[in-house]
Amino acid sequence: MSPREPSSDRAVRSRLLRSLTASALAVGLAAATAPPASATPQAARAGAGTQRAQLLRLARNLVDAGAPGVIVRVDDGAGRPVEIAEQAAWTRRDHPLQAGDEFRMGSNTKPMIATLVLQLAAEGRLALGDPVEKWLPGQVPGGEAITLRMLLNHTSGLFDYTEDPAIRPSILGKDRRRWTQAELLALGVKHDPLFAPGTRWSYSNTGYAAIGAVLEKVTGARLADLVRDRIARPLRLHHTYYPVGSAWRGPYARGYEPDADHMPAEVPAGFRDFAGPRHHGHVDVSGNDLAWGGAAGAVVSTTQDWSRFYTALMSGKLLPAAQLAQLRTTVPVDAEHPDGPGYGLGIQTGTGPCGTFWGHDGGVPGYLTTTLTDRAGGRTATVLIATEFWAEFEADPKIAEAAHALQNAVTCTMFGKPVPAAQAG
Repeated sequence: MSPREPSSDRAVRSRLLRSLTASALAVGLAAATAPPASATPQAARAGAGTQRAQLLRLARNLVDAGAPGVIVRVDDGAGRPVEIAEQAAWTRRDHPLQAGDEFRMGSNTKPMIATLVLQLAAEGRLALGDPVEKWLPGQVPGGEAITLRMLLNHTSGLFDYTEDPAIRPSILGKDRRRWTQAELLALGVKHDPLFAPGTRWSYSNTGYAAIGAVLEKVTGARLADLVRDRIARPLRLHHTYYPVGSAWRGPYARGYEPDADHMPAEVPAGFRDFAGPRHHGHVDVSGNDLAWGGAAGAVVSTTQDWSRFYTALMSGKLLPAAQLAQLRTTVPVDAEHPDGPGYGLGIQTGTGPCGTFWGHDGGVPGYLTTTLTDRAGGRTATVLIATEFWAEFEADPKIAEAAHALQNAVTCTMFGKPVPAAQAG
């Protein structure tokens, strides 16, 4: 299929492993009521119990709207973090959901992969301006003009491999092959590029497949080992890892999608039938292998671990100042709105009434995650929703409305500001 052909299936595939935070969440925040400027730290502390109760209610509303499970963790940097786990009654036979459970991070993998590249840049082992041809000769057509920086900030113009029909059986859990970075890269570059390198922005998981291949070439190590040795072990992230199979290492949140008979009508026929155990109109997809996510989306973590990662990253513990500045150097997501949401190196940013946030999100079958932090890493937040195709296909307005309400409230709580009145009522 040509990348320029209009197709509803192509539009859907383009959102898999795609990042939505800076565009979608910033829009939601723009509609929120700004908190009073006169709020004092004492008043904020006094309202902490109220805020937790509001977040708990909004999480419960999301479950009542149809989400099988929800995990929330918010740390405003001023006290004890708020942790919430809510689940539908029918899911308890599979696993009693806990706030510390492991889950698939999807495209939240990208900030971690970008951090590995920047660490190697700081060590002089590669440079952001290196053409991809230098490290992967002959593997990327036009690779002489595509730099590592372009791969990281999605300005390479490479077609997104998740849009190729060959990946669909893996997405549905029916093909359990162990995709390599080189195979994922080859899947994307067999299509014509979308535009000349560096001239536009377009989210491309193929760019991160290329980055994964470069990391393995430069270091001679597997991505799983790089994540473990350079990030997880130094930060004592005991439940964060790049999986080498479908097995989990600790207690984990089950992820679900509706079965074929209960899938919303908006979902095309080719995306309606997942592999996995079935009950209560759903398929448990948490045992399906995410090798197809590769460097673009395969990492597993927890809310606590990810908070620690973001704090270390944004405070400079993982990167020298020069590389951290590169991470935060953004390009506009929408060329028509250059002052709007921006994308840096594996991380994006947006501004709402409650503050300017940095972060990412990720969507893979069964798991939709949003992770946020402030510029210094002193405040962090994560929301996990244990189902994802409603977002891919805009197929469930009821879940979408409840999810936006929770995400907006979580963001303002992270900044230590009152939950907007529109969400608190």
